[in-house]
Amino acid sequence: MNVEQEVLRVLDEVLSLAGRSAGFTRDTHLLGAIPELDSMAVVTLLTTLEERLGIAVDDGDIDGSTFATVGSLVDFVAERI
Repeated sequence: MNVEQEVLRVLDEVLSLAGRSAGFTRDTHLLGAIPELDSMAVVTLLTTLEERLGIAVDDGDIDGSTFATVGSLVDFVAERI
């Protein structure tokens, strides 16, 4: 499984980006740069990633840096697989 591709797929689906995530790189900024990524979307995104990838995320594991870029989110998810 390619973790980055799966994270991009989930981002696109949860945030209703209509394919925009296909142009994202590891350096693409997320939090503060994508208006669709608000606090409710963060919760949905994490829940979807947990369900799809069989990971568990504790609230204490998450901070703003987790969602800074695509790369930071991919690394966060990969550490839990």
